[in-house]
Amino acid sequence: MIEPRILRELKRIVGEENVLTSPEDLIAYSYDATFLEHRPDAVVLPGSTEEVSEVMKVAYREGLPVIPRGMGSGLAGGSIPFSGGIVLALTRMNRILEIDEENMTAWVEAGVITAEFQSEVEKRGLFYPPDPSSHKYSTIGGNVACNAGGPRCLKYGVTGDYVLGMRVVLADGRILRTGGKVIKNATGYNLSRFFIGTEGTLGVITEVLLKLIAKPRYIATAFAVFPKIEDAGRAVHRILLSGIIPASIELMDQTTIGTVEEYLHLGLPTWAEAILVLEADGNQEEAVLREIEAIAGICRENGAVEVKVAKSETERNNLWKARRSVSPSLARRAPNKLGEDITVPRSQVPEAVKRIREISQKFGLPVAVFGHAGDGNLHPNILFDKRKPEDMEKVEKIAGEIFKIAVELGGVLSGEHGVGVLKQPYLEMALGPVAVEVMKAIKKALDPKGILNPGKVIPLGVPWRGE
Repeated sequence: MIEPRILRELKRIVGEENVLTSPEDLIAYSYDATFLEHRPDAVVLPGSTEEVSEVMKVAYREGLPVIPRGMGSGLAGGSIPFSGGIVLALTRMNRILEIDEENMTAWVEAGVITAEFQSEVEKRGLFYPPDPSSHKYSTIGGNVACNAGGPRCLKYGVTGDYVLGMRVVLADGRILRTGGKVIKNATGYNLSRFFIGTEGTLGVITEVLLKLIAKPRYIATAFAVFPKIEDAGRAVHRILLSGIIPASIELMDQTTIGTVEEYLHLGLPTWAEAILVLEADGNQEEAVLREIEAIAGICRENGAVEVKVAKSETERNNLWKARRSVSPSLARRAPNKLGEDITVPRSQVPEAVKRIREISQKFGLPVAVFGHAGDGNLHPNILFDKRKPEDMEKVEKIAGEIFKIAVELGGVLSGEHGVGVLKQPYLEMALGPVAVEVMKAIKKALDPKGILNPGKVIPLGVPWRGE
C-alpha cells in the first residue's frame, strides 16, 4: 500500500485524475501480453518529462518501486508490477514533437503509437522502418526499451539502429539528454545506445530522437512452399548469398501452417514443412520486380514446389494474409500461449525448428514456430491451458529446453522481446557469470535503491511468480 500522503503528493504533480487506485484500474494495469499478472498499488499517468522527473523524486525518496509501461504489449512480463508500487504509464505522452524533414529526424514522446508515427512521416515521403507485430498499438518508448524488431529488420535493422538521442529520467529524478541530430558522434560514451533494450531498469525513456530515411516507392511480394524445412533454410542462404537483401523473409513451420488453415481455410498446404513470405522493395520498379523474380527463382531451384509472385496490391495482401493471421489463429486453438523469441545463426534455423518440434512431441503440447528467417529470429509459441496445472509445468520445461537449444546452436535468448522475467533464469547460461555481474554493477550504479522495474532482466532475488 502507498500512504495517503504520498498519493496526495503524486496527485499534485500529475493531476488528481491521473493517479488511479480503484480495483478496476489496478486490474487493467496488472498484466501484459503474457499469461502473468500482478496488481500495482497505484497507476500514475504523467503528461511530460518534467512530471516523470517529479514522480521519480518522490518514489526515490520513499523507496517505492516504479514500473514504466507503454501499452502493455510486452511478451516477457517486463511491465508487470510483481513488487507492487507504481505503474508509470506513459500513454498520455503521445505527441510527435517535431518532424525535421531537412535533417530526416523526428522527436517523439515515449507514448506515441508506432504505426501512427509511421503514418505521419510517410505523408512527408519519409520512412521509419522498424515494424514489430504490435506496431498498431505498441509505443515508441516500449519499442526502444525492448529494442523491438519486426519483419523488415533483415534489410533495415531494429529500433535501436534508428535512435539518435533521447531524454531519460534517472532513478533519482534527474533528467538526462543524450545524442543529437548529427550523423557522427564520438563524444564520450554513447549513452543513447546505452539505454536501448534496458526495459526500464536503468531509467525511464520519455522522449526519443529518431532517424528517418526516404520511403521506398515500390514493393513486391512472393510466397514459397517447401516440403522440407532444410530446403527453405538453404533458399534463404542462397538468396542472401546472391547479393539480394530482401525487405523481409518470414517463416511459418508446419504446426503454424496447420493452425492458420484451421482458422481461415485458405487452402494452405498443411503437408509442407515450411512456407516463406518474401518481400523486396526499392525506388525503381523494374529493379524491384527483377529482385522478386530472382528470389522466386532461387526458391524454385532450392526445393520450393509452389511459388507465387503478387501482381497487384490485392494479391500482395492475400499472400501476407496467412502470416498476419498467425496470432489470432493460435488464440483459437488454445486458451493461452507463451510467445518466445530466440535468435540463432541463420544456418541453424532448420535445426532449431526440428528440435523444437521434438520437444513439442515429447511434452505433448503444440509449439508453433514462425518468425524472421532472414535474421534467424524465431518465435516458438507454446499453446496451453493455464487452468491445468500439468500444462503449466510442461510450459516451463518446454521454454527452458527451447532456450537451451538457442544457446547450444550459437544463438541468444531474445531477438526483440527482451528478457523481462520469463527469460531471467536463463540469463547466466546465455551470457556467463561475468556479464551478469557487470550488469548488476551498472544497475547498482544507476539505481542504488533498486526501485526501477525491480526483478526484471537481472536476477536480483526479487520474487515474481507469486512467491
